Amino acid sequence: MASEQFVCDLNYCKGGCCEDGDSGAPLEKEELQTLRDIYQSVKPYLSPEGIEVLEREGLFVYDQEFGWVTPTVGGRICAYGFRDQQGVIKCGIEQAYLNNQISWKKPISCHLFPVRIAKSKRQNLEYVNYEPREDLCKAACALGKKLKVPVYEFLKEALIRKYGSEFYLTLEASAKHLKKDKV
Repeated sequence: MASEQFVCDLNYCKGGCCEDGDSGAPLEKEELQTLRDIYQSVKPYLSPEGIEVLEREGLFVYDQEFGWVTPTVGGRICAYGFRDQQGVIKCGIEQAYLNNQISWKKPISCHLFPVRIAKSKRQNLEYVNYEPREDLCKAACALGKKLKVPVYEFLKEALIRKYGSEFYLTLEASAKHLKKDKV
């Protein structure tokens, strides 16, 4: 994550990370109540199909492999997603946030993408892994290299939201130190 480069290129991927995967977006336990609290404010931004799934299945579902996740429409697009006029998948939660309807941007797993968090089963540790999708994120990796934007800089807001400013500053300092060593 310190040396890799990445900048989302929605013109290419069309928000495909919101429909490509084995389940919906992973959710942290504290996010479950947040989804309950914001649903009515987010609902106007959702597709009719998404609303139908959320009201039938619930605002979140339990997956045996991934734990609590967002439901999906037909096993594909996140129920909180919608397609804009250009066919780009957008997040209804984030749209409500951008329109000042709610104060929560979106699930942290979505905000951190293409970084994924894995929790250790034996210790109280989290592994923070850079995992762009090989085909879907190819343009984002190329754009990041062209613009020379490290993954940690692209994800600055999300990393600070998840781990705090001190973590981010330490990560940034480490990355800069590693870069100096390579020169």
